[in-house]
Amino acid sequence: MKLDALLSHSAIVKVVGPTDRDITHLTYDSRRVKPGTLFFALKGEKVDGTAFIDAAIAAGAEAIVTENATFRTRATNIVVANARNTMADFAAAFYQNPARALKIAGVTGTNGKTTTAFLIKHICEAAQLRCGLLGTVRYEIGDRVLPASRTTPESLDVHEMLWQMRSAGCKACAMEVSSHALVQARVRDVEFDAAIFTNLTQDHLDYHKTMEAYFEAKARMFSELAAQKKKQGKAIINLDDRYGAQLVTRFGKAIPITTYGLGVHADFRASNVRIDFHGTSYQLDAGGRSYLVRLPLIGQFNVYNSLAAVAAANAMGIEVRNCVLALANATAVPGRLEAVPAQRQFRVFVDYAHTDDALLNVIKTCRELNPARLIVVFGCGGNRDKTKRPRMGAVVDQHADHAIVTSDNPRKEEPLAIIEDIKPGMRRGNYEVIVDRREAIFKAVAMAQPRDIILIAGKGHENYQEFADRTMPFDDVAVARQALEGKRSED
Repeated sequence: MKLDALLSHSAIVKVVGPTDRDITHLTYDSRRVKPGTLFFALKGEKVDGTAFIDAAIAAGAEAIVTENATFRTRATNIVVANARNTMADFAAAFYQNPARALKIAGVTGTNGKTTTAFLIKHICEAAQLRCGLLGTVRYEIGDRVLPASRTTPESLDVHEMLWQMRSAGCKACAMEVSSHALVQARVRDVEFDAAIFTNLTQDHLDYHKTMEAYFEAKARMFSELAAQKKKQGKAIINLDDRYGAQLVTRFGKAIPITTYGLGVHADFRASNVRIDFHGTSYQLDAGGRSYLVRLPLIGQFNVYNSLAAVAAANAMGIEVRNCVLALANATAVPGRLEAVPAQRQFRVFVDYAHTDDALLNVIKTCRELNPARLIVVFGCGGNRDKTKRPRMGAVVDQHADHAIVTSDNPRKEEPLAIIEDIKPGMRRGNYEVIVDRREAIFKAVAMAQPRDIILIAGKGHENYQEFADRTMPFDDVAVARQALEGKRSED
């Protein structure tokens, strides 16, 4: 694509150098520059991309996009007010606006994004609507499955993967949209057919600083939905969540809204919920009709996730009846209340819950299964919001029979210092500290008795553990299986 053609798609402050260059590749990573590349020098929280401009030019970059008006003579210099916005605009144009050719559901909120996105994909596939996936666990592009580097990739990667989905025959995409992504324009130029809000509870305050700022980041999803030019998207909002109710009030006249929940005023309403080890069932009332939903996932939070998925899929053109039929054979989502198979008289579950609200929800679900005792293994991540640590401790303290406080991903913090932040919430004293996560899981399994439930929380699908000086392989499900099989070796 010619550079001058790209320039017409975004607001430009100044261009220095020829604009008739051929652009064959876009990147924001100087290590991926090759001849014909347009390089975006992004300013990150830790690294300023302008420091790599010379390296990009040396590798063959034809043009540089920067917010810094310091010019290099060997490449065309494009100065913009917001490099992230320009990257999204250029990427959409370069990849021929793939979002316009797909039915896209975007899921935002604190908890439930992953399961909701997986369920939307499952429903679409059952309706013969081939669907890609972008989310926390993995990216799925046609038959390809890629490890996820982050919940929502950079805008350049989003548009490239949407283009790849379209090329692979996909007609739809289910996408998790994080608050970081909304603030950083990672889904700019992606128009949604359905925008889902699951809930909002305290998280990411290390980045957003206040709950108000965190909420406003999520609200961008719906202000941008209202501004869409090619699609009239529909908002799918959890009416039982107080922030969801605020969104309904704020955007009710600007965009079509479908609500879901357990309350009588929800458009998609669940009642008569029943939960056991085999799954969940409930009555769904929607559009003046009632349906019996059978879902092989456990927990009331999965009632909400499935309601959101059905409402979103319906907004994408799939009949409610077909959505309900598809839910009956939905598969478990990795690391989301994932059962660890074992020939034992007790149960072991692994879950990604890493906020106090998510932890409370999953613990309540375990309680609904009537265990003799509930043993919880958990920790908190390092270099993240510290204020939630005692809150998570308090949830476990109040609702578990015994807790083992251990390491999550300590990152650059001392594991014991993180645990000390958790302990003020553990007032009953029904816990012990085992810093080594593997040893903590083995101890929980060793102490379990018939009809107990062990919940291993915090890391879910992750297959690593991150420390200050290293990242090591670690999988809660695999370690729990080793403990259940009595294997002390890590092989």
